[in-house]
Amino acid sequence: MSAVRIDKWLWAARFFKTRSLAARACDLNRIQSNGQPAKPAREVHIGDRLRITNDGGDFEVEVLLLNEVRGPASVAQTLYRETEASRELRQKVAAERKAARQFEALPASRPSKRDRRRIIQFRGRA
Repeated sequence: MSAVRIDKWLWAARFFKTRSLAARACDLNRIQSNGQPAKPAREVHIGDRLRITNDGGDFEVEVLLLNEVRGPASVAQTLYRETEASRELRQKVAAERKAARQFEALPASRPSKRDRRRIIQFRGRA
């Protein structure tokens, strides 16, 4: 096997839960292959550099192995190697997100009946 569709590879490497989500990400230009926007049918070869944007963050990876069958996570992690800069950036963003939660003002208790009415009124449902 010398090439695999990019949507199949992304699904097999567990970047996306379904193949259709991987194809949708390609259509929305969230996947770049060697600096070019990738369509779902684009073929991935060993050595390609991919930039992947999904809910887990931004990944910059190099393709090490090809597979079009989804397997265990331990096998999926052997399909690619993430760059150090990408890993550090994701960890920095996660730390910032975690630190921001400390300053978030949470209510002391559940809203009262009066508060709920104001919330509903504010949202324009009544």
